[in-house]
Formats: sequence, structure tokens, C-alpha cells
Amino acid sequence: MRTFEYIRAADRADAVARARRGARFLGGGTNIVDLLRQNVEQASELVDVSRLDGAICESDGGGLLIDASVRNAALAAHPLVRRRYPVLSRALLAGASAQIRNMATVGGNILQRTRCMYFYDVEGARCNKRQPGTGCDALDGFNRYHAILGASDQCVATHPSDMCVALAMLDALIHLSGPDGERSIRLTDFHVLPNASPHIETVLKPGELITGVELPPPSDAVTHSEYRKVRDRSSYAFALISVAGGLALTDGRVTEARIALGGVAAKPWRAARAEAAMIGVAPTEEAFLAAIREELAGAQPLSGNAFKIVLVERTVVALLAALAGAHQ
Repeated sequence: MRTFEYIRAADRADAVARARRGARFLGGGTNIVDLLRQNVEQASELVDVSRLDGAICESDGGGLLIDASVRNAALAAHPLVRRRYPVLSRALLAGASAQIRNMATVGGNILQRTRCMYFYDVEGARCNKRQPGTGCDALDGFNRYHAILGASDQCVATHPSDMCVALAMLDALIHLSGPDGERSIRLTDFHVLPNASPHIETVLKPGELITGVELPPPSDAVTHSEYRKVRDRSSYAFALISVAGGLALTDGRVTEARIALGGVAAKPWRAARAEAAMIGVAPTEEAFLAAIREELAGAQPLSGNAFKIVLVERTVVALLAALAGAHQ
């Protein structure tokens, strides 16, 4: 680990100005410090943004505004989140140990990098995400945890966040501030698939800072939502697959369906095809299975993770069936 200078940002403008000169942002440090310690990344200057505004409040339209420096534990426990956006609270609680949730920030969670073992193996593994053009050892290596959707022959890593899967399901909006001013982008458009440039993971411009997350007013499918995570052990572990789902019914038919998947791609995967396939149908397990199979039709499993296809199918069906049963 190389030495670096630590600076506490006075405000957002100060943080953006320092980043423009090459500094890196530091939130809770639960990911970037590991990356620096293992020499996966380098920084000469870290700007601490964890002490900037950290509020959670209602928006004028009935949604929720969440500052980027809010801790994951505080967000999961907030009464409005638990009541109106239960899927988000449950995803956060499934995402890490209590100690990490107490430190990790919303902005840092969104920007955390893959936990692919080859990405972290600086001395012994090839990784196009870490060093473009060197190759991807996961393609023919240990790839149990890797992508089945949206991958490329350059990279098959997955995004590790649980929170982001819920945010994708909720149509969350990410607010950014940078040298060119402020802008907003949907969470589903914020992370990018690897294609030929796996080292480019988001649409962030140089010097831009995530300032907050905005959740739209909750619909029926949002208030009737759930998060399920399948992992190798029940204690703190990253997902093999995860599902954020919500369902609304009228007169025995599906009127709104929301599904996002984790552990299957380089970004939280919004299952738009499956959602569309469920509108207007009776909420049966057969209908749910047919819908998610439409989403998975283009899946390309690797040598060690073909089981993920069936795992996604079973988890989606079980989650939606439970939500449908709760409506009755």
C-alpha cells in the first residue's frame, strides 16, 4: 500500500475541485481502503466526503431524497424506508455485517467494485478490468460467482451490491455534481456492461461526485416488495444470485411487476422482459416461471455457474408467489 494524503472536504464544491486535480473520494472506506491496501488501485490524495450532508427526507412529490453520505445502517432503519420501500431496507440488511453497514455510505455502496478473485490477485492473475488488454482468467477459471447475463469475452465479473439491486427495482435516480455542474441519471443507466472496455464501470465523468439518491413515490408494487439473497453461507457473504421483486394485483391479475436481479451481471439487472410478460396474467407459479425464462433466454453460463439459471428461476417464482399470496 502506497502512502497518500488524507483531506476532509469542507463542502461539495471543495470535494469536486480536489477531484478535478486528481484526488479520490473516500466515503466509509469499506471498499476503497481494501483496494488501496492490496494495490489494486492507487491514490496520492483521498478526500473524505463522508461528513458532508447526510439527511433522509421526503421530496415534494412524495418520494424520498437520500444524501450520498448516509450510512447504510441508518438508511435500512429509517421508518419511511421500512414502511414505503421495504425491499431497500431488506437488501441493505442482507448486504453486509452490522459493522460494515455502520461505516459504509450510500454513495460508496453504489461505486463499490467487483469482488472477483482474479481482479484482486494483482501478482498472479490476468484481469482486463484491472489492467486492460491482459486477458480474463475467470473465463476458464473458477467462475462460480460470475455473470450469466450481459458479459463479454473481456470480462465476466459481477457487481456485488445488494442495495443497488433494490435501487434498480425502485427506479432510483442518482444525483451527481461535477466540474460541469449537476446532473441526474437513473441507477439502471449508471453502471455499464463490460463489452470491450471492462475497466469502464460507470458513466461518471472525471471529478464527478455522487451527491444523493432519489426514490420516486412508492407504487403498490413497491410497498408490496421483497428481497431474497441466495449465498453459500447465511452469514456475511456476497450473493450467488439475488432478487428484488414487487407485485401489484387487481381483480386477480397482475397490474404491475418489478424485478431486478443481482449476482448475474456487471450491473444490477432490471428484468424488463419478465416484467412485461407478467402484465395482465393470473399470478400463478407457471406464469412467473414463463416470464423469468423469457428474461433468461439470452443467458450465457460459464463452466462453473450454469446452476444460476435454475437458481434465478426458483427464487423469482418463490418470491413472487409469496407476494401474490400476501395480496389474498
